[in-house]
Amino acid sequence: MSFYLLLPVVPQYAMVAGAGGTGAGFATGALMLSTVAAELVMPRLLARYGYRIMLGAGVLFLGVPVLALPASAGLGLVVAVCLLRGIGLAIIFVACGALAAEVIPPERRGEGLGVLGIVTGVPAVVGMPLGLWLADRAGYAPVFVLGALVAVAGLSVVGGLPGRCRRSEPDAAMGVLAGFRSPALVRPALVFATTTVAAGAVCTFLPAAVPTGSGGLAAVALLAHSVAATASRWWAGRFGDRHGAGKLVVPAVLVAALGMLALIGIGSAAAVIVGMVLFGCGFGAIQNASLAVMFDRVDSSGYGAASAIWSAAYDGGLGVGAVGFGVLATQTGYPTGFASTAAIMVIVLVALAAPRRQRTHA
Repeated sequence: MSFYLLLPVVPQYAMVAGAGGTGAGFATGALMLSTVAAELVMPRLLARYGYRIMLGAGVLFLGVPVLALPASAGLGLVVAVCLLRGIGLAIIFVACGALAAEVIPPERRGEGLGVLGIVTGVPAVVGMPLGLWLADRAGYAPVFVLGALVAVAGLSVVGGLPGRCRRSEPDAAMGVLAGFRSPALVRPALVFATTTVAAGAVCTFLPAAVPTGSGGLAAVALLAHSVAATASRWWAGRFGDRHGAGKLVVPAVLVAALGMLALIGIGSAAAVIVGMVLFGCGFGAIQNASLAVMFDRVDSSGYGAASAIWSAAYDGGLGVGAVGFGVLATQTGYPTGFASTAAIMVIVLVALAAPRRQRTHA
């Protein structure tokens, strides 16, 4: 909830303070940059210190730095706060993914990850539109305080989590660098990353892209996206357990790309809503399918690495999408930026699918 509550608000805060679209992109980009960097060492830290200690530290890193934002909207402070919060986000993403892989029975992994998707998706449904709504009516400071309190409230349940990973020795866990050398993990992660690039673009810039005077269109569109993503992530898990998660990868990316393409009609409320629903459906499905495929391709010693690589694809894509789209849209306008993002998704999907077909025929 803390993450999603502030995800569209902090960039808007920087933009209103005069940082412009590029500064707003750097705010989200800094958050995701530090997240990805921290994720590279998370599997070893989890194996050494366990879930309970690491998640306790994670919620503190995610929440406490936010309390500095009401003091200044300077881009330097905003970026510094985002860098610290990214460390907490890395801990939470990797630890929760690895813990889920340990406790969910393999034959029901897709459905279990779907339930996890609901747990993480409901805060997205509530948080992103609520953050924008509160900032518009009560100002930014109350949203920042709420985001900090919600994060720190996670300490109340950390004590009930398992203390250690199954592999108590850090050296027993697969390292992230070893995972990055495995095409079996990298390929689905890269495909997933293209959709998170698009997510970073819309979460950061949709409020600015919709026409002035359109009321709460951005908040409604983000709500529609979150609801669609949550529902499709759960559905994709059930489908994957019965028919194979890999069968969903290509259709999910194509549906997400179609949703981004619809946003070229940003001046139409109907196009914005339809586009965000389509993008949410594809995004939720590829979240579940890609993570399930990656867990299926490693044994228990690789769960932390698979979770870290998937999380890096998520967070790195959000950061690249925020920064890259900000630079692109400044030069070309929002419709061209959305169309270009959709094209990139399809190009990467085709490029990564082609070698797989060649090996199959061989």
